[in-house]
Amino acid sequence: MILRKITLFSLLLTTGAVMADDQDVIRINQIGYFSQQEKVLVVDNIKPKSIVLMNEAGKKVAKLRPTRSAVSPFTGKTRYVVDFSKVASPGQYVVDVDGRQTSVLVSDHPLKDLAKASVQAFYMMRSGMEIESSLAGKYARPLGHPDIQVMIHPSAASPMRPAGMVIASPYGWYDAGDYNKYIVNSAFTIGMMLAVYEQIPDYFASLKLDIPERDNATPDLLDEIMYNIKWMFTMQDPYDGGVYHKLTTPNFEGFVMPADCHQQRYVVQKSVTATLDFAAVMAQASRLFKGSPDYPGLSEQMIKAAEAAFAWAKDHPDAFYRQGMMNQRFQPAVNTGEYGDGFAKDEWFWAATQLALATGKTAYRDLALSNMPERFAVPVWGMLSGLGVYAWLASTDAAMADKCKELLKAYADQALQNTATSNFMAPFGDKPSDFGWGCLAESFCSPAVALLFADRFIQSGKYRKDALRSLDYVLGRNPLGYCYVTGFGQKSPLRPHQRLSAADGVDAPMPGLLVGGPNPGQQDKGSGLKYASSAPDESYLDLAESYASNEIAINWNASLVAVVCWLDALM
Repeated sequence: MILRKITLFSLLLTTGAVMADDQDVIRINQIGYFSQQEKVLVVDNIKPKSIVLMNEAGKKVAKLRPTRSAVSPFTGKTRYVVDFSKVASPGQYVVDVDGRQTSVLVSDHPLKDLAKASVQAFYMMRSGMEIESSLAGKYARPLGHPDIQVMIHPSAASPMRPAGMVIASPYGWYDAGDYNKYIVNSAFTIGMMLAVYEQIPDYFASLKLDIPERDNATPDLLDEIMYNIKWMFTMQDPYDGGVYHKLTTPNFEGFVMPADCHQQRYVVQKSVTATLDFAAVMAQASRLFKGSPDYPGLSEQMIKAAEAAFAWAKDHPDAFYRQGMMNQRFQPAVNTGEYGDGFAKDEWFWAATQLALATGKTAYRDLALSNMPERFAVPVWGMLSGLGVYAWLASTDAAMADKCKELLKAYADQALQNTATSNFMAPFGDKPSDFGWGCLAESFCSPAVALLFADRFIQSGKYRKDALRSLDYVLGRNPLGYCYVTGFGQKSPLRPHQRLSAADGVDAPMPGLLVGGPNPGQQDKGSGLKYASSAPDESYLDLAESYASNEIAINWNASLVAVVCWLDALM
């Protein structure tokens, strides 16, 4: 395993921070604050005697006082919440707390660079193509995993595609820290980004990425998504419509670059969850790519594929992917990410919703209605009903929209009640359940997206502030003072659990990637890792070995893309 370090001093030189130990007590959004929005910092575990805000020239702009304090439910530490929202002039400022200093940016567009980087990261996660130096700079790499000689695993064998048959399944994104490609996770990833794309299409039309397709007529986000959709097409059995659960090696590769990987890759068992997720994505994308001059005829192919997949799922409703049981029957055994899910009502709801909206067929609407959830759940890869809720909110079907508004309103109103007494002025982060595998996406970014949908469709202006507060937490206003996105902020992850960043010979990790975050489960500590704290909100290690707290994943980045781009477009 090749691991490198960046000194904190060198990182601070590139970000304009004032002192290397600032984050010991001062917790801020390290990317910057919107000039016309709320601005809050938190002083951690010391009672401040003097808090001064100065401009770059060192002139005092404001003397600040805490508005309230809060005690951590996990560690007993006392935090002091400081509001400096009255400072509205764009510029670089310095916060001084009893002689400790850190820089803070106030800007009309503080999220612009982060928004682009969070989407650009998907290009650098592409499988099966050379990553060009003209587009990726020092993160360029040769082609790896062309996936033109993928085998049918015995678990996936069918009369027309027997075990050992070789198929081509190129394109797609690497899923996370590993090099495999998973339908359920990439489908959620696309669904989350398309849900927000439909809310701010003009914003994405103007968001220019450094990708090979940048000069065509399609918004670059849709071009990037299409790279994975092209892979998803290859994962559908053309003879029956079912969709393979994943494309994988039997075991995870070592920490080497893609071009140095040599394990045979397989498509494995078809599953009802993968097939329904595929159907949902293809149906949704068919609407958005309809009439595209860059992808002629593809919309029609998508809806045809979606309906074939849905038909297969109806014939195989119990075809859940259970890797342990599969390995008892078939060889080689597969030991990579399972993405197992034994409950599919949410997938039925999402897929039926998107097919109803794409085709106008009453039968799909009826199925969506019969599978509608009783309460709103923030969408994550294993619970997708929220993506269906978002779709109906934005539809012209008033009856379905009203039902979904009721679900979302109950959730959003409850979330807002948490902020006033929280440690870090955020609706999430004070309950043990807010932390765990991928919590920064699933307990902060994705819920923030839900609040933005509530702001759009329920009551404008009521929920937006708390969405921004959730992002503030992720970007530095948190117990450990990390901006949890690689390449951004004064203190960010330097050693994410990602094979590309660990093995590429470049000191700095690929930028724009959200790490999983504090995970009190500490599932990786058996390998010798030692966490400094067992507190739910501090159980984090910036080490490549820490897959439980420091891995990256496309689904997590999709949630980051969704909230950052939407806020960037709104403010």
